[in-house]
Amino acid sequence: MSLVPTTQDSPKLREFSAEAKKRIEWLYTRYPVKEAALLPLLRLAEEEFGVVDLPAVACVAKEMNLSPGYVYGVLTFYTHYRREGDGTHVLQVCSTLPCALRGCREVVHHLEKRFGIQPGQSTPDGKFTLKKVECLGSCDTAPVVQINEDYHESLTLEKLDRILDSLV
Repeated sequence: MSLVPTTQDSPKLREFSAEAKKRIEWLYTRYPVKEAALLPLLRLAEEEFGVVDLPAVACVAKEMNLSPGYVYGVLTFYTHYRREGDGTHVLQVCSTLPCALRGCREVVHHLEKRFGIQPGQSTPDGKFTLKKVECLGSCDTAPVVQINEDYHESLTLEKLDRILDSLV
């Protein structure tokens, strides 16, 4: 599939709303060069469209006069943008060395057993997606899991289960 959606590839061609375009113009004033606003524009696309899928990538690329491939490359480097197919609750488990030394492997195994999925997969009901990520920047409070936008630190499996039970 091409990185530039067409009506043949996808019925979901995207366009920013008038309000989003005003925010984009404001964002451009905040950076020395237009291209530096790429990450905030991806976040705006996520807010506007619910996910950053290929049509959203094409929309951002068109807005910024960048190639869709470049925008897609930046998007795939970062783990914090909601992607097509992500569940309602995206569970990101930090798997860098400090977290590994403090129990992230046990957290991942626990989540795999609890939900019957592997990292990169979503539950059949679409409620949970499990992701292993490189760094959540919370080494001193490992193990850490980011659930959507919220960090949950110094986790025990019992504490994690209480948090997850509150989401169901």
